[in-house]
Amino acid sequence: MSDGVTVGVEEEFHVVDLATRELVPRGGEILRRLPAETYAAELQTSVVESNSRVHTSLDDLRADLIGLRRRATTVAEAAGLGLVSAGSVPLVDLDALQITPTSRYRRMLDDYQILAREQLICGMHTHVGVADRDAAVAVAHRVVPWMHLLLALSTSSPYWMGEDSGYASVRALVWQRWPTAGATSGAATAAEHDALVADLIASGIISDQAMIYFDIRPSADKPTVELRVADACTEVDDAVLIAGLFRAMVRHALANLDKPEKEVKPPILRAAMWRAARSGLDGDLLDLPHSPKPLPAHQALNNLVAELRPHLEETGDRSTISDLLAAALARTSSAHRQRREFDRRGRLTDVVDLLLERTRGSDTLPSGPARYATMSGYRLDGDEVFGAPREDYRPLIEVFERIGAAGLRKREQDRDEEQRAHGVTFTVGADPASRLFPFDLVPRLIDAGDWAELTRGLTQRARALDALLRDVYGDRQAVADGILPAWVVDSAPGLSPTGALVPRGAVRAHLSGMDLVRDEAGWYVLEDNLRVPSGMGYAVQNRRLTNAVLPELPKPDGLLDVEAAPAMLRETLTAAAPPAAGNTPGIALLSGGPSDSAWFEHRLLAEEMGVPLVRTGDLLVDDRSVFVVRDGTRRKVDVLYLRVDEDHLLHSAGADGRPLGPSLLAAVYAGTVTLANALGNGIGDDKAIYAYVPELIGYYLGERPLLAQVPTYLCGVAEQREEVLKRLETLVCKPVDGYGGDRVLIGPRASEEELAAVRRQIESAPHRWIAQEPVALSTHPVFDGTAFAPRHVDLRAFVYLTASFARTAPAALTRVAPAGSLIVNSSRGGGSKDTWLMEA
Repeated sequence: MSDGVTVGVEEEFHVVDLATRELVPRGGEILRRLPAETYAAELQTSVVESNSRVHTSLDDLRADLIGLRRRATTVAEAAGLGLVSAGSVPLVDLDALQITPTSRYRRMLDDYQILAREQLICGMHTHVGVADRDAAVAVAHRVVPWMHLLLALSTSSPYWMGEDSGYASVRALVWQRWPTAGATSGAATAAEHDALVADLIASGIISDQAMIYFDIRPSADKPTVELRVADACTEVDDAVLIAGLFRAMVRHALANLDKPEKEVKPPILRAAMWRAARSGLDGDLLDLPHSPKPLPAHQALNNLVAELRPHLEETGDRSTISDLLAAALARTSSAHRQRREFDRRGRLTDVVDLLLERTRGSDTLPSGPARYATMSGYRLDGDEVFGAPREDYRPLIEVFERIGAAGLRKREQDRDEEQRAHGVTFTVGADPASRLFPFDLVPRLIDAGDWAELTRGLTQRARALDALLRDVYGDRQAVADGILPAWVVDSAPGLSPTGALVPRGAVRAHLSGMDLVRDEAGWYVLEDNLRVPSGMGYAVQNRRLTNAVLPELPKPDGLLDVEAAPAMLRETLTAAAPPAAGNTPGIALLSGGPSDSAWFEHRLLAEEMGVPLVRTGDLLVDDRSVFVVRDGTRRKVDVLYLRVDEDHLLHSAGADGRPLGPSLLAAVYAGTVTLANALGNGIGDDKAIYAYVPELIGYYLGERPLLAQVPTYLCGVAEQREEVLKRLETLVCKPVDGYGGDRVLIGPRASEEELAAVRRQIESAPHRWIAQEPVALSTHPVFDGTAFAPRHVDLRAFVYLTASFARTAPAALTRVAPAGSLIVNSSRGGGSKDTWLMEA
């Protein structure tokens, strides 16, 4: 949609040698093979100019600019040359450059000397149609206070003569040396403007009206007002953005000609332009015309778009401009990206290569990661952030883009120092060395709708699994009723006779950890963890890391507070105490000690809950009561939160040096102590049991399952085993007793030798294997040290269960697979993310 207000753009391009990446005086070779009506020479023979057609649609303008760039680039590359759209290029041999040999340009060289010789800059000029030249002069006055914002968007000239100038736009400084440079003519009418131009020509300072170099001027030969403030834009989209904003500014000015003008003093205008040239989008910009006070660049530009909104809507440009501005702020300026490239590689030739690549442009409007400089080449399929672009991530990604790759690497160093200071480590297997827990800087957002759905499904599943545990160690009614085959229960590795010692009817799975994955169809439960579910402490610590290392990340409304999770766990453990314990039961967290892979988590949870962190050697059972014995004192324990496996617990010595197992089991059977989670809970983690959970939800709760799970085949069932062996290369095979990604075979990625080995194992012990349909795990952006890249993720969510409530923890752990892998476990090289759960 448009009301006919026209816009056109002139772009200037540097000509560089593709071998040396230096500026070369060979623009004439390119121009001879291009149509004169759309391409022209400039003062320096190292510059080529293109002229778009006049358009009313920004989409059409964009397509035109891309076509002009592509045509000129094709011609240039055939001659071993490249075109760079930027205010300046880093590599210059000044002695080799030449002035275009026309009488006008030769006179300029004679008159202006160094100004002409060093005119090694390129700009972008935008023309917007107006009814008459009086209107053009009036418009120039009214829009000039906004010009520094457009300069900031365009800044693409940090390097000058092979050195970093310290400015985002050195072109702006070079341009201001000309005697007729400045904001506007200061004239009130076209007649006054023309008289001023005539006086300047008569003075001999300039030779013609084309040498009026004001930032905004009425065109000498077109019914337009012309913007000349911008650097040549490296990105086509930035050029379109500036053109669209300038057109809206002109419309705004025309609509307000009858209202008083907000006057801004010339020194303030000059200061605003200097500030924009100095820092571009990386610093503050003046809040003109309202106030000379500084604002962050993104805020000043968003304020501008808000003020121009009615005029953007009238031309149908509001959505396009909003998207283009968001993309520009996310990418940061071309100047910033050039410096980032130099910091990364250390060569100016690589900076030129970046400019050459980006000048070529793109056919498609920016969307998803293509909008962000740190995400080039990002794979979209199945990505949670960009597969179907989510607006709630935009503020976060924009912050990361402003920080840039070098800045993010520094934040990673800060992260590591923070982790070392707090001992955020884990161990793998028998390796005694502790490692920093891998943590990626990009948070994962679970929106309110998803979290509400997951909460309902997770609490349902936790209640059903707890009912299963009570039934398995009780009457086994589900087996008797044909819901669950007896062999599945009897052959389950997690089945333990100690489970029968827990008082009947008592809650057994006080804390459940469910692993979830998602694909394009939605969420699936992948595994249940009812034995010793871990990860909650790391989820809490991940938020603390985010707050410490990235305090500027904007927190959305409704973000759940992970710090409440340990207190909710203590409340759950308190509710689990035996009736005789009273209102203030003794609680302790039992750990295997520093050698345990999750020792950091044990320390964090114990400290946050305000309970002692103990080891088996600290426990004493006396007259079927359990005590913590330290420094000669005894403290009664009513609830022991287990963070050790059953074998360790039962076969270790207590405080009296005797085996702890027999006396502790007697106390459990007597009901004087609660073990959370209960012994024998490992059967709930069984991968064969998993296949029956949907039926068990209906059987125990009388409800339909709210969460899907992955289709699973039991190799212990003959017809299912036959199907698995037939389709082995298409399925994911897992040992029933496996955990931590151990011995998992991903058929589509397996070698013939691996498939043959698993086939033999299934055939020899079919009850020990299950197979599942592969799930196209979603991906999420991680920072890989250079850019953002997609990695597969899962989600471990936690459910608290008591006799009176089931509720999800406000902390969940996103686990991240290494590059090229689908396995997220830390023991297999996986990492984690801060997970932002949103409350409905």
